[in-house]
Amino acid sequence: MNNIILLGAPGAGKGTQAEVICKELNIPTISTGNMLRAAVKAGTEYGLKAKAAMDAGALVSDDIVIGILKDRIAEPDAQNGFILDGFPRSVPQAEALDAMGVQIDKVIEIDVADDTIQKRLSGRRVCLDCGATYHVDFKPSKVEGVCDVCGKPIVIRKDDEPATVKSRLETYHKTTEPLKGYYEKQGKLTSVKGRETVEETSAAVMAALKA
Repeated sequence: MNNIILLGAPGAGKGTQAEVICKELNIPTISTGNMLRAAVKAGTEYGLKAKAAMDAGALVSDDIVIGILKDRIAEPDAQNGFILDGFPRSVPQAEALDAMGVQIDKVIEIDVADDTIQKRLSGRRVCLDCGATYHVDFKPSKVEGVCDVCGKPIVIRKDDEPATVKSRLETYHKTTEPLKGYYEKQGKLTSVKGRETVEETSAAVMAALKA
């Protein structure tokens, strides 16, 4: 089975690599946010519990999230495996995942230095009108500050502002990074250095999965 967790700091390229793995192995990426929204919309048992928590302005508890996850991985498209994106985010969540019998085969960490991530994210720009994305160093727009596609202004998202990026990285190191030790003890962790190009990183990730 290919039941995979992707680990890595915000901006390490997990989403991009998840897309590559999806195509290569023909397994779905299960994003916690999308999964919760779908369960709420479908009105499943755990979906209704999640809706009650969200309506009350509370965090959805780990057991509800894992209950929804178990329903999701029982669907036909996940029978050969799945990629978890955004869960677990902490060691207690990983312990809860194990306790509820969700089998994880491999954990791939995409290791990118903080200063590289800060440069990567703070240089990102997005068109609020059509959603096209740019980067001041790697993929600049033809006219500075203007979208190539629709001609509207392009901006830096709040999530990508330097102070926000710094805060997100601090949270990652404090809360999520300890998962590396947790899965290393289980013999499931492989660390892959983020490379200069997406293609080089993808090759390293696929090699780690096939090892």
